[in-house]
Amino acid sequence: MSEDVFTWSLILMMLFTNTLLSIYGIVYRRSLTKKLIALTILSDTANLVFILIGFRFIQPAVPPVLTELSLENLEYLKQHAVDPLPQALVLTGIVISMAVNALIAFGIIQAYRITGSTDAKVVVKHFSEGVKGE
Repeated sequence: MSEDVFTWSLILMMLFTNTLLSIYGIVYRRSLTKKLIALTILSDTANLVFILIGFRFIQPAVPPVLTELSLENLEYLKQHAVDPLPQALVLTGIVISMAVNALIAFGIIQAYRITGSTDAKVVVKHFSEGVKGE
């Protein structure tokens, strides 16, 4: 087995394990803070998958910047440049996930202030009793 195949197999196994662990944390953990951490890990794993999709296996992989307009440079860039679209999508995804994480963290802080717990069952029970009592 070549070194490249082993490296990519290891990366794919790590991504798969990371995805499974983060989904487990989102579904089965009761603490809202742990759920938020697992959600952050899942979004970072998805961003890494998008980065790897745009990676070129041809060496040398160069950034998609055209320094001089000529047919030779354009052909070289077409053959060796990495895809800039996944990079742009990841930058957008990072900004959106940061905003979503801040909003969820604010909700967790407010739930803790009201209920005194970050346990999902306690928070749901408290708010469902509050709705029935009104």
